[in-house]
Amino acid sequence: MQSLPKFHGVAPALVTPMNEDRSINWVGLTKLIQHVSNGGVDYLVVQGTTGESATTTADEKKQIVSTIQEANTKNLPIVYGLGGNNTDSLINQIKQTSFEGIDAILSVCPYYNKPSARGVIAHYEAVADACPVPVIMYNIPGRTGINMSAETVLKLSEHQNIIGIKEASCIIEQCMEIVYHNSDDFLLISGDDVQAVPIISIGGVGVMSVIANAFPQQFTTMIHHALAGDYRSAQKELGKFLTIDPYLYEEGNPVGVKKLLENQGLFGAQVRMPLASASAELGKKLAQISAQEGLNK
Repeated sequence: MQSLPKFHGVAPALVTPMNEDRSINWVGLTKLIQHVSNGGVDYLVVQGTTGESATTTADEKKQIVSTIQEANTKNLPIVYGLGGNNTDSLINQIKQTSFEGIDAILSVCPYYNKPSARGVIAHYEAVADACPVPVIMYNIPGRTGINMSAETVLKLSEHQNIIGIKEASCIIEQCMEIVYHNSDDFLLISGDDVQAVPIISIGGVGVMSVIANAFPQQFTTMIHHALAGDYRSAQKELGKFLTIDPYLYEEGNPVGVKKLLENQGLFGAQVRMPLASASAELGKKLAQISAQEGLNK
């Protein structure tokens, strides 16, 4: 398949491999980039939630980015996770960040303090004004405590430096409204793996994916089928991922997908506290389903 426009297709939300002592496994991180790149993914998301960004230090984040850039031999676009619930602090962080080799940021809706729609709009406008690269918003009510309405998203889409949204509300009608009332160049990106094909069918451009860390080739093939309008082929593949998807989050994210990667022999499944590494029972379930669905081929 010919190359897609930037930020279309599949972007693994990259995990951060850890050693047993919970230090970062830099060799494992390089292996991961090779693994997903060889699987045909279209771009990379660095230090999102799946990358355990809440528990990596500022110095570690810099080294994570540089390690990924060095390993990124296919020169895939990079989206860097940079968000927070303190707007002034986030803007200061943006000013102190080097954006060399960064194509856009993924910025989560402010969490915990539950701002009004006016507050969310003011926050994102301030971030977009300060950021030297394009901003992709991230709506994930299950983590933030609030849902960004279609009306809020449409208002923010008018800002010239806000180019899209990662939608993980799982409200398909909301996604339809964003597409229907927006310009063709505003990106609707699925933030939920198993909703990606339905979201593409109503105008989405792809997915930022957890499971693509483990099964990049199979998952990317499915998404590329959907983007080409071949929904019959995409539907056949989707069932495999529907089966395994709930188990990825049974003990928290990225606990499940890291266990899959350990089962594949890439690196260990260690996570940082307060997360706990996958139980033996979960590891067994994931291995069984992977084999049963033919995902390890």
